[in-house]
Amino acid sequence: MHFPRAILWDMDGVLADTSELHFQSWKPVLVAQGIHFDRERFHLIYGLKNEDMLPLLAGRPLEAAWMDRVAEQKEQAFRQAMPGHLNPLPGVRKWLQQFNAWGYRQAVASSAPAENVELVVDVLKIRKYFSALVTPGNLPGKPDPTVFLLAASQLCVTPQDCIVIEDSLAGIEAASKAGMHIIAVATTNPPEVLTQADIVVETLDRLIVEQVETLF
Repeated sequence: MHFPRAILWDMDGVLADTSELHFQSWKPVLVAQGIHFDRERFHLIYGLKNEDMLPLLAGRPLEAAWMDRVAEQKEQAFRQAMPGHLNPLPGVRKWLQQFNAWGYRQAVASSAPAENVELVVDVLKIRKYFSALVTPGNLPGKPDPTVFLLAASQLCVTPQDCIVIEDSLAGIEAASKAGMHIIAVATTNPPEVLTQADIVVETLDRLIVEQVETLF
């Protein structure tokens, strides 16, 4: 009996390299609030939901209304800067097409705000490949596995029949907790720290069919 299989794509650092846009969008907003922010601190919180990262950066609990206001300032700046500054990472289009040809169901499963995910897939012109665009909303973000389990449920695929493509440590931990196969892309972390993944590649254009076939 054939069971359906699925590919769950993270967005930031997997579909597109958005890290510099995020950094440049966050920096003036946080500095204006008196919160120290540099690339080292940015790397530590990369991949987390806004409401999870802001208290870590501030070093104290924060009011939800304040976090919502600050995060919205940043996200507006990010979305305004995105058009004209965003391209798919190497190998993304090739593998979207290949997984589609194999009949694999595909979804984006990201901790990013839903508006960002919608805009990215439209700017990159890749929406047609995805059956679902899944974000945690008010549910826990990565490293909690909820977003991946929700995506699998929406695609009607069991966790063990899913491959997650991730770049962040929080995302890889979430996929591992979900019981899914993991392909890690060394976009934001060096390969030697991506040890929880089944396969690690520098870029997706270096991923080969034989590697993917070993996962099922």
